[in-house]
Amino acid sequence: MNLHEKYMRRCMQLAQNGLGTTYPNPLVGSVIVLNDKIIGEGWHKEAGQPHAEVNAIQSVTNSSQLANATIYVNLEPCSHFGKTPPCANLIIERGIKKVVIGSKDPNPKVAGKGIQKLIEAGCEVIQGVLAPECDHLNRRFFSYHSKNRPYIFLKWAQTTDGFIAPRTRDTQNPVWISTPYARQLSHKLRGQEQAILVGSNTVRADNPSLTTRDWDGPSPVRIVVDPSLKIEKDSQVYNQEVKTIFITSRPTENRSNLFFEQVDFSEKVGLQICEVLIRHQLQSLIVEGGAQTLQTFIDEALWDEALVFTGNTTFGSGVEAPKLQGNLISEKQIDTDTLTHYKNTAS
Repeated sequence: MNLHEKYMRRCMQLAQNGLGTTYPNPLVGSVIVLNDKIIGEGWHKEAGQPHAEVNAIQSVTNSSQLANATIYVNLEPCSHFGKTPPCANLIIERGIKKVVIGSKDPNPKVAGKGIQKLIEAGCEVIQGVLAPECDHLNRRFFSYHSKNRPYIFLKWAQTTDGFIAPRTRDTQNPVWISTPYARQLSHKLRGQEQAILVGSNTVRADNPSLTTRDWDGPSPVRIVVDPSLKIEKDSQVYNQEVKTIFITSRPTENRSNLFFEQVDFSEKVGLQICEVLIRHQLQSLIVEGGAQTLQTFIDEALWDEALVFTGNTTFGSGVEAPKLQGNLISEKQIDTDTLTHYKNTAS
């Protein structure tokens, strides 16, 4: 590993601290190096707050060192005025002459303009250091700006004999397949992504809250597919605790924290849902099911990663788990459950 890669990995490590709190902004970390020693570092913590480069520069105790230092950042410094001033301008103003960048920003407001501004100001700019890894870190942000759809995670629990739910629910509601440890991990995942989607059958069967009640983190926006709006109004998804978007065929007036988006259920529903989510500026989505809802996204090739928990139980019969084909990323044990992680080769 060369020194540029070493410090870029540190940028990515810092950036990861902002997962779940920086939306709609990307994950960015920054490191300032002088004589092969880190003299400052920072990351972007929340939209509207200072960017990574600002925090890194402000952490340097002796600002006179900046003129001879190198600043590393995993994403191209911004060049436009948003909620905060442009980071490219700050780098130039502070006299930093060497900038090492991982990814080029896909946001049309930046898209190379930050790099151009730095070069025109006389900075030495090194681009593309660990670019594939930096791109992957911000895959949600990149999907939103480059594919015009959220980055989509599929998640479900299934039995060892391949069922996602029993045929009947006589004694237990909801029916738990995975362990409490796996469910806590699921709530951690909810805190990292912007939205979570279920169908009306899941809501009527389980009455889920779809929040991060078992993890310290922001709850995602709830997306509920309910074509005829038959879900009972005392269901938890109607409690206005978090923003909730209902996907329906019926025109309905929005009210406090509840939004009703009309789609044509005779056409590709998954694609229309993605269009709704883009309008609501949502960069990532967890699709939790049930089986029919999950299969809709699989059949439309609208998924990027899948997380499948296989519990140490059998049903013998019931609702079969979705079928997908993808590259195996990893497989690990979560207590008595097995978590299998897939990547869509086509995404």
